[in-house]
Amino acid sequence: MLLNEQILIEPVLSEKANLLREEGKYVFKVDPRATKIQIKEAVRKLFNVHPIACTVMRGGGKPKRLRSRAGFTATWKKAIVRLAKDEKISVFEGV
Repeated sequence: MLLNEQILIEPVLSEKANLLREEGKYVFKVDPRATKIQIKEAVRKLFNVHPIACTVMRGGGKPKRLRSRAGFTATWKKAIVRLAKDEKISVFEGV
């Protein structure tokens, strides 16, 4: 069983994630074993907000090279959590 602190690894801070935040959607890098229900529950408990929906996708590893050896970066799981209207996560807003 994953704990709430183990489910959300880190927020994704990119240009696209910043645009989504204006729509009330927050992007997190999450544990690959976590389900949508577990992710919504973790956001609800950690940030004291009411998530409405959760979209989950897997980011594939990108091909990389180290000298003569070819390899891939690690795959990871991303979750986009939509909050109820007029709710914000104050950690992201800098308040």
